[in-house]
Amino acid sequence: MSEDRRQDGQRHQTEPEMAAEPSRPDMSTHAGPHEHHSAEHESVIGRVRHWLAHLGHSHEVGAAIDPALAGSERGIWALKVSIAGLGLTALFQLVIALLSGSAALLADTVHNIGDAATSIPLWIAFSLSRRRPTPQYPYGYGRAEDLAGVIIVLVILASAVIAGYESVSKLLDPRPMTHLWWVGAAAIVGFLGNEAVAGYRIRVGKQIESAALVADGQHARIDGLTSLAVLGGVIGTAAGFPILDPLIGLGITVAILFILKDTTVSVVRRLMDAVEPEIRARLERAAAGTPGVHDVHDLRVRWLGHTLHAELHITVDEDLPTRESHRIAEEVRHRLLHAEPRLVAVFVHVDPCGHGGRDPHDITAHHQGTR
Repeated sequence: MSEDRRQDGQRHQTEPEMAAEPSRPDMSTHAGPHEHHSAEHESVIGRVRHWLAHLGHSHEVGAAIDPALAGSERGIWALKVSIAGLGLTALFQLVIALLSGSAALLADTVHNIGDAATSIPLWIAFSLSRRRPTPQYPYGYGRAEDLAGVIIVLVILASAVIAGYESVSKLLDPRPMTHLWWVGAAAIVGFLGNEAVAGYRIRVGKQIESAALVADGQHARIDGLTSLAVLGGVIGTAAGFPILDPLIGLGITVAILFILKDTTVSVVRRLMDAVEPEIRARLERAAAGTPGVHDVHDLRVRWLGHTLHAELHITVDEDLPTRESHRIAEEVRHRLLHAEPRLVAVFVHVDPCGHGGRDPHDITAHHQGTR
């Protein structure tokens, strides 16, 4: 397999066990030149027809990268909307918090600003993930999205520290809250703004399978609920119990810490290459159901950002020609691609079946402990 092909998308590879690498099947029907369409392409309608005629089935490099690019584009757009929505919400809340002296509202405002700030590293990560693999980064830049999750965790932690400090400061040095009606209105605006952003982030995150974006959406949803808690401080102050304001600020700090725990677990799982059991089971069923495959083993699947990479071993008859073994392996990867839309890279290793009791991996058996 050529070095250029590995670098240009490191698409789904196959490695027959007992022979040299087979020649690749003719993919000209998907990716080759189409001189017979040249006249038609001269018109706009012809170009559209040609584009539509080649959509939807190729599993070559372009088709492999397009879903990842589309997911990154949608993620970036969701983040742009999030920054705008949370930015306006936080600005309105900040003005009211400074005028009123509400610790609870200030804590919620700081958290909302932090929530908007977490969109920046995710934006950078989505932009990086659109780059093609290189010799230095042969798996691409999808891991940048997972690293952005670490930054999100640190931002949430900073929000908790700042919110807690402000609340304790107001508890030890009480200051009167003014503009109660404005504070109440700001709390309601905070809830509505956060809930709108949360719903959008979670919806897009689930569609593109981005754990970081979904977690950030859940983060915004909890922020919206804590904004409503500020109303408790307003009610307490109006009823003659101003101490409720810093106490609710401390409650918001605790809520942030719970969010921090959940987000940390999600980020660590991705960094440790954890994958959902149902995804692995679905891919294993798809591979095992391929005609000519006797066994499927050593299946490994992992997330890189919002895309999946997989590798597996299949067992076929040892007497099959190399070309036929390769064809079966190609069919396996084809089935896996249709079984899991977020799968962008598959490596299929072919083992012989019926080898007279000998392990085909005898020569490397003493290295198995280091795999």
